[in-house]
Amino acid sequence: MFDIPARIRRVRDELDKQQLDALLVSQPENRRYLSGFTGSAGYLLISSRAALLLSDFRYMTQGPEQAPDYEFVRIERGFPKQGLRAILERAGGSRIGFEAEHMTVAGQAAWLEGLQAAGPSVDLVPTEQLVERLRAVKDEQELAIIAEAVRVVDDAWAKLRESIKPGLTERQVAWRLEQLIREEGAEALSFPTIIASGPNAAKPHHGISEREIRSGEPIVCDFGAKYQGYCSDITRTVCIGPPDGRFEEIYALVLDAQTTAEQRIVPGIEARRGDEYARQVIASAGYGEQFGHGLGHGVGLEVHEAPTMGPSGTLTLEPSMTVTVEPGVYLPEWGGVRIEDICFVRQNGLEVVNKATKDPRI
Repeated sequence: MFDIPARIRRVRDELDKQQLDALLVSQPENRRYLSGFTGSAGYLLISSRAALLLSDFRYMTQGPEQAPDYEFVRIERGFPKQGLRAILERAGGSRIGFEAEHMTVAGQAAWLEGLQAAGPSVDLVPTEQLVERLRAVKDEQELAIIAEAVRVVDDAWAKLRESIKPGLTERQVAWRLEQLIREEGAEALSFPTIIASGPNAAKPHHGISEREIRSGEPIVCDFGAKYQGYCSDITRTVCIGPPDGRFEEIYALVLDAQTTAEQRIVPGIEARRGDEYARQVIASAGYGEQFGHGLGHGVGLEVHEAPTMGPSGTLTLEPSMTVTVEPGVYLPEWGGVRIEDICFVRQNGLEVVNKATKDPRI
């Protein structure tokens, strides 16, 4: 379905730029992105002359079926401390990049021991974000799949709004939402659902509890679906019954910050600029200290990936990147408000993909 050979070529171009002979890929989503292989264990080894999928007996059939552009190499117990020589001969080269942010200290030690036993002098060279930067710019197939994952959560949210009522616990609401997400066609959740009511809404990553939902308080609902391996991520904040004045004030402020950022973000700016657009709105209203997280993040095979849409986000936004825009304000003992959309970066600005209502009243 995806153009895997083109992705392999892009990796080889990066190897040339970084003066590497091969790349060892161990991060699961990177492995899937570059090969199509969805198994739970294995490595890719990509060089100028070889594309190898290294995995065990469990994937002898699945590996070649899912990754026909790769030569499947069965590895045995004890790898990479044993059995590395023949694989290195196929790949060639003496400088092999590895994913420093994914490989453990023990894993690196095992590879170094295997290289020493294999004989030839080969250096393991740490790389950071090599594949992740490639993944940040989506193709149209990826965008279509993400749009369907967004459709799943939008429709699930519309149905959930009909069943939220006082007296239900956060856990009960989360369970009903997760059922709806599955019924709409999701293969899994993108991440553990957050239903944070009342004072719990002041905790950006609260999760769920046995607390009963009450009328007149903020309820932050943060959830996502996974469809064909790709994620969606949405947050809506609602109030059952008449809200108090503070809720109306904070909700209007957060919505204004989100709308401002979505209207001003364009390709060609550093990702942190988008954060600045929203943060200025919230800070000017006196709530800057209560917006303690970044504006958003990339979404794809992982629910949090490049680019980082926060103060440290230096990656330049490009068309076909996918980002979230999710400002929030959190007040201890009262609660909080967060509103989140998934957006596609287009030539002229952001396309807001979520269609779910932002009406906070239920």
